[in-house]
Amino acid sequence: MNWSLPLFPTGASTMAGKVDALYFVLIAVSGLAVTVISLLILVFGVRYRRRTPEQVGAPVIPSLALEIGWTAVPLVVGLVLFAWGANVYFAQARPPAETLDVYVVGKQWMWKFQHPGGQREINELHVPVGRAVRLTATSEDVIHSFFVPAFRVKADVIPGRYTTLWFNATKPGEYHLFCAEYCGTQHSGMIGRIVVMEPNAFQAWLGGGAVEGSMASQGEKIFQDLACHTCHLDSGQGRGPTLTGLYGSQVELASGQVVTADDAYIRESVLSPAAKVVAGFQPVMPTFQGLVSEEQLLALIEYVKSLQAKPQGTPGTQAPAQQPPAGGTPAQPQPPAPGPTGRNPGEARN
Repeated sequence: MNWSLPLFPTGASTMAGKVDALYFVLIAVSGLAVTVISLLILVFGVRYRRRTPEQVGAPVIPSLALEIGWTAVPLVVGLVLFAWGANVYFAQARPPAETLDVYVVGKQWMWKFQHPGGQREINELHVPVGRAVRLTATSEDVIHSFFVPAFRVKADVIPGRYTTLWFNATKPGEYHLFCAEYCGTQHSGMIGRIVVMEPNAFQAWLGGGAVEGSMASQGEKIFQDLACHTCHLDSGQGRGPTLTGLYGSQVELASGQVVTADDAYIRESVLSPAAKVVAGFQPVMPTFQGLVSEEQLLALIEYVKSLQAKPQGTPGTQAPAQQPPAGGTPAQPQPPAPGPTGRNPGEARN
C-alpha cells in the first residue's frame, strides 16, 4: 500500500467524480469572483484616486441595469450551486436499496468493524469492489469522524447516535482511513485502511476465518442470556410486546405517537425503555445503560431484524399484555441467573 500523501487523493468510488466536479466548479467560481473584484478594486483605485487635496468627488447617478445585474447574476450562480450541492448531498445521504451492511464502532483510538456474518476487524475493513456498502456507525466515548478521502466520504461518529454513510468502491486496492475529528492525545494514530477486493476474493476472505456465528445468532444468545424472552413472547401475551416483525414497522406508543422501529428506536428501547412505551403495555422494563456494550447492542439489533413477521400476522401490530387482576400486579417471572455484570437486564423493548 502506498502511504504517501498526494496533493489530491485518488478517486475510487462512484461518488468521487460527482464530489470532485462540484468542488472544482466551486473553486473556479470563487477564483473568478476574487479575480474580478480584485481587478476592479485596483482599476478603480488608480483611475478614480484623489489627485489634489482640493479635489471633490462628483455625484454619481447609479445605473438601474448595473444594480440589477450585479444582484441577479450572483443570485443565479448561487442558486445553481446550491441545487447542485443539494443533489450531491442527497445522493450521499441516501444509500441504495441493496447494500452490504457493516457496523462501525469508534473508540479511542481505533475503528472496530462487524460484518453481519460475524467477522470482526480492527482498523481494517474488507469490502468487495462494485458493491454498495452501508456503514452504521457509533462511538463508545467521544466524537470521532470517519473519513476515507479516496471515496469522498466523511461523517461524524457520535456517542449515543447511529450515523449512516455509504460508498461503492470502483477500484480494487487499499485506501486510507482517518479520524478527522480531534478525539484525544492519540488522535493522529487513529488510522486504518479499507481493503477493496474482487468479489470472489472477498467471498474467500469471508469464509477464511473462524467466527462465533452471525451477528444475529450472537444477538439471540445475548437475548437469551439476559432473559429478554421471559417478557417478549412470540404470542404477544408477555409483559413486553412481541419482537417478531417489529423491525421497520410502525409502532403506536402510549402517548399516541407513531414511530418507526429502526436501529435508533431499538437502541433507545434497550438503554432508555421508558422514553417510548408501546401502547397497551406498562413501563416496567429496566434500563440497561452500561450493562451492554455497543457491539452487543448492534448484535441485538441484527437479531431483531432477523425476526420476520408470521404470514397470518400484521407487521408492527403489538398485542396488549394481559391485564393484572384487580387489586394487584402480576408476579414477576424469575429470570435465569445473572451474567458477569451481576444483573439480569431482562427485556429488550417496552
